[in-house]
Amino acid sequence: MINDEIRAREVRVIDEAGVQLGVMPTAQAMQLAEERGLDLANIQPTANPPVCKLLDYDKWRYEQSRRERENRKNQRVVEVKEVQLSATIEENDVLTKARMAIKFLENGDKVRVSIRFRGRQITHSEIGLKVMHDFAERCAEVSVVERRPLLDGRNMVMILAPKAAKASFAEKKAAREKARQAQEPQAPAEEGQA
Repeated sequence: MINDEIRAREVRVIDEAGVQLGVMPTAQAMQLAEERGLDLANIQPTANPPVCKLLDYDKWRYEQSRRERENRKNQRVVEVKEVQLSATIEENDVLTKARMAIKFLENGDKVRVSIRFRGRQITHSEIGLKVMHDFAERCAEVSVVERRPLLDGRNMVMILAPKAAKASFAEKKAAREKARQAQEPQAPAEEGQA
């Protein structure tokens, strides 16, 4: 709520610099905001008395929308790509599907691996399970099994997620050492050397 929308009798006022001006009647706070060419915004309506701040409301809203837009721009939406296998899949087909899945995982997407059992294949679901485990091993370098293979009706489904890029202890130590050396002041070059 801003300006005339504030219905409380008294409010605690904070100026634009963040300094508390104390508790005062709403009319006096409105007059103060008007003198400074600012708006009176209710930032904590549940407090007793409500806390209001003097600010340029339009500028605040503009900055808020810019921050939200910036956050959306930096956000990465993880998609779930699907790779379909069969219980009787051949070696070359598995290699092709694994390459495709690895490409998806390297791009940061999750991969849903599914096998649809046709006809009497459902009676030998252990064959499909073996195919799933083999596929997971082929992609193990860049992925982790987020959901193990489960039979759901005539389908067997497994979800692979990309591995988080974690630096080893030695890599972290080397990076800290390099950062520390970069922060140290450089010794002045000795004069008289030619």
